[in-house]
Amino acid sequence: MNSTFLFIGAGRMAESMIKGLQSAKGQNLSIIAANQGNKERLQHLFSMYGVETTTDWLHHVKESSVIVLAMPPEAHEAVLEQLSTMIEGQLVISVAAGIGLKKLENPLPPGTPVAWVMPNTAAETGESISLYTYADTLNENQVKLLELLLNSIGKSEYCSEEQIHKLTAVTGSAPAFLYEFASALINAAAGYGILEAQARKLVSQMIYGSAVMLQSGVSPIDLRNAVTTPGGATAAGLDVLNQAGFGMLIENAVKATNEKAAELGGKQENEEK
Repeated sequence: MNSTFLFIGAGRMAESMIKGLQSAKGQNLSIIAANQGNKERLQHLFSMYGVETTTDWLHHVKESSVIVLAMPPEAHEAVLEQLSTMIEGQLVISVAAGIGLKKLENPLPPGTPVAWVMPNTAAETGESISLYTYADTLNENQVKLLELLLNSIGKSEYCSEEQIHKLTAVTGSAPAFLYEFASALINAAAGYGILEAQARKLVSQMIYGSAVMLQSGVSPIDLRNAVTTPGGATAAGLDVLNQAGFGMLIENAVKATNEKAAELGGKQENEEK
């Protein structure tokens, strides 16, 4: 049986998912990308992946098995209102921050199967860690289609809706914290007379190798201790970080991210009321 994924929104995350699903073409998949305001993006997706594109997604709802809302949170209300008049039991997935299941279910017909997925930018390389949750209205085939989408962009972890609201700061926003750290290391390395490209190569490989070691299952504390000789050079660097409250800074950054996300989500909820 052929399954059709309709993407409403044609930005970078939609492209990452479309690219990932291309590898599952043997599973009788069709992909439609829709975007009302940016025809250049649609042309790009058509040229790169050969998917069907449209500026009028409403005409493709009935033929679709899965509808992916790949748009900003503030665009959901209007789209869901339009979708509510057309949908007939198709799976609706949002990949927008702060949405949650209730905000999907409320405008749609009762019993509509919905899911909320929070990937991160590593979806572009098939290495996302995506948080996801879904309503109990999904049937077995719809769960499989959701898992197919998740697996196409990396690894995933099922969480409660509340956990996703809290953990998005760790999986979705924290890559920006890491890139800020990497940028500081690159600047430090470049300050010792090497080219920026060389510094970037050194730092990116260091981060990659360290991530591989983390994935081995050894605790980060044990890995840190293995690198650190008491009274040695690495210990001196760690002392500077600890004196500056490095661990607390990270905790505060996560807290601030969550508070801002809750504020933005609250604004949207108030607007809907």
